[in-house]
Amino acid sequence: DFLVTIDRQLTSDSAYADIVLPAATYFENTSYMTYGSLFKIRERMIEPLGEARSDVFILSELAKRLGYGHLYPQNEEELLNHALAGSGFSLDDVKKSGGMVSIDTEMMQYKKWEKGKLRKDGKPGFETPTGKFEIASTILEEFGYEPLPKYTEPKEGPLSQPELLDKYPLVFNSGARVNTSFHTQHHGIKGLFKDRPEPTVMINSEDAAERGIANGDKVMIKTPRGSVVQRAIVTGDIKQGCIDANHACGSPVGPEAWKKSNINDLTDLDNYDPISGFPVYKALLCEIVKVKDDGAPLIIDSGEIRSDEIEIAEIKKSDKTIYLDNNATTKIADEVKDQMIELLDIYGNPSSIHGEGKQANQIVEQARRKVAQQINCTAKRIIFTGSGTESDNIAIKGVALASNNKKNHIITSTVEHPAVLNSCRWLETQGFKISYLPVDRTGTVDLKDLEKTITDRTCLISIMLANNVTGSVQPVKELAEIAKKRGIIFHSDAVQAMGKIPVDIDELGVDLLSISGHKFYGPKGVGVLYIKKGIDLEYLIHGGGQEFGIRSATENVMGIAGFGKAMEMVPKYLKNIKKTIKLRDRLQSGIKDIVPDYIFNGNANNRLPNTLNITIPGIRGESIVLEAAKRRLCFSSGSACHSGSSAPSYVLLAMGLTEEEAHCSLRFSLGYKTTEEEILKSLDIIREIINDSKNIIRFVPCK
Repeated sequence: DFLVTIDRQLTSDSAYADIVLPAATYFENTSYMTYGSLFKIRERMIEPLGEARSDVFILSELAKRLGYGHLYPQNEEELLNHALAGSGFSLDDVKKSGGMVSIDTEMMQYKKWEKGKLRKDGKPGFETPTGKFEIASTILEEFGYEPLPKYTEPKEGPLSQPELLDKYPLVFNSGARVNTSFHTQHHGIKGLFKDRPEPTVMINSEDAAERGIANGDKVMIKTPRGSVVQRAIVTGDIKQGCIDANHACGSPVGPEAWKKSNINDLTDLDNYDPISGFPVYKALLCEIVKVKDDGAPLIIDSGEIRSDEIEIAEIKKSDKTIYLDNNATTKIADEVKDQMIELLDIYGNPSSIHGEGKQANQIVEQARRKVAQQINCTAKRIIFTGSGTESDNIAIKGVALASNNKKNHIITSTVEHPAVLNSCRWLETQGFKISYLPVDRTGTVDLKDLEKTITDRTCLISIMLANNVTGSVQPVKELAEIAKKRGIIFHSDAVQAMGKIPVDIDELGVDLLSISGHKFYGPKGVGVLYIKKGIDLEYLIHGGGQEFGIRSATENVMGIAGFGKAMEMVPKYLKNIKKTIKLRDRLQSGIKDIVPDYIFNGNANNRLPNTLNITIPGIRGESIVLEAAKRRLCFSSGSACHSGSSAPSYVLLAMGLTEEEAHCSLRFSLGYKTTEEEILKSLDIIREIINDSKNIIRFVPCK
């Protein structure tokens, strides 16, 4: 009989109403917002205008007049208490906490199907009739649909209906490109359609030229079902033969051009997905023609971000990024970079006997001497490889295969780098027996465990010098002494230790040692393997006999020269240790102030001076890493996302951390150029993330 509207922001819809009840805006209400587990009171900013009141209370008053108002909140206090019901918080609790409270939420879990968390009965598997992950769906089959989804040609398209191409030669799309589209209900708000007074359609420059269409012309889009008029955006940034039209038009409010252009008139509502019911229109056919326009062309920007707009900002990422992920890799030092640039024109093969070859050979041998000098050995003991991973492989597999099955037992630890662990796992497939020594809560191997594990068949022991995840330093000197007494070859992966702590071959007493250039400000793609005199290895790479026959391949002269220069600078890095420790400890104490219940991971008394690994309970580490990256702060988390896996760090699990604690861990690794200002800024960023985003970032998965 009559129409009543409750109108929070006056729109043209009110013109059709017999009675308009004015609702107050959000600025005039005390209300609330929820986001996930967070509840926050939204305070009133101004008093309501005239007789306006909250739309909720208008409805509550109507309910009251009809006799059931007791079921609804009648004022702001009742509304807030109603929203908090069952949360465990009272309105007083919220006010005492500053207007915001949050409920601790369960951390995202992986492999729920193994834990029985996907089925109502709690059994492992999926919530399907078979309990298994179904590619061919028994549920779809039960309801009469094709159980195995398969590709079917669209009802309307260049392939399915080629006869339409003469009349409709363009492929129609809508709403995929223009990022300034807005919903039809907002077309009556002038500020929103200021930049887009008319709907637009993007068309390729060549397609437009064939049709006599210029940028800003009024055009008609025609399909077998109807036509609409929009403004043309002519660009080379859309594929020839395709168009993209504004969606969300045909509204009863807003400018006339938007009212008259209903894109749904062009789509085929009978062509829909049989399961979801959603229309399929991405491959429909259309044509565009220029129409008469009384006015001048109206140029409307597409709203897309262009590369030239990005360049105008002139923001150099390296100028503002705080990099605390130096255990992953380091920036090439300026001195190393200069050395490598100088050698760009050195093209001789070091194995050649002519002048260019001899020049290249001299560069390689000079770098070999620099490496030997820094680790206290002779140059002939240094073999250049392609990486630390390759050095580990040559050492472990080389010793094992050289044993000729006389000895087939290898000992390593559970926290080694994957290059060591995976080499050992491969050897297991070849008949070798591998013992993996456990570590304690600090990530340290027990000397007694090694002594008990050695057998008469043990041919190799491989224990890293410093761990890349926690920075814990192993007692390699003592471990190597045990091996020496039993006549067993000892290898140590020193990739993470080089440049951070002194590495002396005589002091350590090892037989084999792996190093990688990119971990101490040298180039990537270059590694070193130290081999003690008298150690026999089976060669893994056969070829021209370079690197004393152990690693055949033409040497990477420029990379080796850069490696040598980086080794030459190691004393400079080591002089910086005290400063680095001070900054690392300042970072740790600052995090403790922010998160008093944080957990330290590693060996507090014997770790790399630059490394800090902590657990922040209840918050996924990779989530904080992603939030920090938005603020140009770089560090690492305790999940193996870097390797495409969502599994928590095996190193932290081996130390006794739970999966949740490992997922919630963070690793900070400072560089020799890290400043106090950067540490303080990092703490500000971490504080902001923890305090402001705590409930938002719990659930961000690995990318």
